[in-house]
Amino acid sequence: MSNPTIVQLRLSFTAVAAAWLLAGCGLAETAAVTATQAETAAEQAKQGKEMQEKVERDIEAANQAAADARKQAEEANQ
Repeated sequence: MSNPTIVQLRLSFTAVAAAWLLAGCGLAETAAVTATQAETAAEQAKQGKEMQEKVERDIEAANQAAADARKQAEEANQ
């Protein structure tokens, strides 16, 4: 092989390697963003579940308080 051909091959390999590195960085960044979004979504789902449980407890407590108030009102009327 002549000297210019070797130089061209090295430049080609360098360009391909640089393209792979840049593509790899993009993939790594995309994976990191996806992981962060998944973590955020999981945290939001957890908070939503906790909020739902709290609302259900509050409703149950309100129903119990209303039942107690009705019972006291009935006893007062007798």
